[in-house]
Amino acid sequence: MSTIILVTFLLAALLGMPLAFALGFSALLALPFSGVDLNMLPQRMMHSVNAFPLMAIPLFMLAGELMVRGGLVERLIGLANAIIGRVAGGLAQVAMLAGAGMASVSGAAVADASALATMLVRELSKIYGVGFSAAIVAAAANLAPIIPPSNAMIVYAYMAGSSVSVAGLFMAGVVPGVLLTLGMMAIVWVMAKWRGYPLSGEPLSGARIRRELRRSWVILLMPVIVIGGIVAGAFTATEGAAVAVVYALVAGMLVTRKLRLKDLPDSLLQAAITSAIVGALIAFASAVTFLITIDLLPARLASAIRDITSDPMMFNILVAALLFVVGMFLESNAAYIMLVPLFHPIAISYGLDPLHFGFLFVFNLVLGMLTPPVGVVLFVVCSIANVTMGQIMRHLWPFIAFGFGLLFLCMYWPPLVTGLPRALGY
Repeated sequence: MSTIILVTFLLAALLGMPLAFALGFSALLALPFSGVDLNMLPQRMMHSVNAFPLMAIPLFMLAGELMVRGGLVERLIGLANAIIGRVAGGLAQVAMLAGAGMASVSGAAVADASALATMLVRELSKIYGVGFSAAIVAAAANLAPIIPPSNAMIVYAYMAGSSVSVAGLFMAGVVPGVLLTLGMMAIVWVMAKWRGYPLSGEPLSGARIRRELRRSWVILLMPVIVIGGIVAGAFTATEGAAVAVVYALVAGMLVTRKLRLKDLPDSLLQAAITSAIVGALIAFASAVTFLITIDLLPARLASAIRDITSDPMMFNILVAALLFVVGMFLESNAAYIMLVPLFHPIAISYGLDPLHFGFLFVFNLVLGMLTPPVGVVLFVVCSIANVTMGQIMRHLWPFIAFGFGLLFLCMYWPPLVTGLPRALGY
């Protein structure tokens, strides 16, 4: 039965069927072989999405939409421009810092890719050309699932169960997220020097930085309140997401005064569409996961892996190799929902730290969002910037290579990931 599910799902996905329907189709095809009462699947599907933690995903997405429409992102870009100054690859460096800033609020790479591409690609293209500009935006947007709050980490923690804390995973992403941002900024500087791109931006000015800080304090305070409140235990991740929505709404209407009541329906619609896609994936995947579980696939998979190796590090490497391939063909949310229930218990049986393994799992699939042929961030940026995937990949590969290098560094040196959450008691 598990073989039928996996083969039909992969074939349906490769033939272009939407992933939620591909999951549902594979479950229905395998159902006659399972002996399961048909009434159980709708119940499990409803139970899987009727979860308080999952409410954080649409709320964080809505907060990101309100930030864009309220002019908060424009102020964030202005602050980044003032901090960077006149250096090699200056405007591209600004895009990286803006991506990190948006990541600290939205948690969704697709939403950030759409916002950054719409606002920055045209200006970047005047200096660097459209291919390099699109690559910069894609790399910057992909920081969102690493830097907290991260919708990907929320989904992972939900699928992994009580052994993984959402707040702990958030903190696990802080140090690698900072290193990833700084490393990609260094790559931009080297590429700008190597290719002879002209300088952009204005010379550093203390007065200008202070002016931009006064304009941007409302944005800088937002992640402090939201993430700080979650880590301090003042509220849950879902409640923190609701706080982020209210904060973005008040800031956009009363501080920047660019957000209007007429903007709210479109913001709600965009957040609802993206959330509905995630919800459908979770619902259909829960049915598939249930069928796979009663077919004892997790136990058989664990036994097969133990026959290959008993070394926890080798297990990590095998999972990383598998996720690299999976990330090339499967949308990341579907991969979390399908694979976390399979591999997380096996990782625990190997004695691996749940937080460490969880972060590596997320980071690996996040990098898959930049790898063709099914890199969802690539699709968004390519459509907005009107470039081909070949054009963007010629400039994007150094950032992907650095990401995988950092992934293996995190794998071989766990304190890089677990040091901060352990210091905070997670």
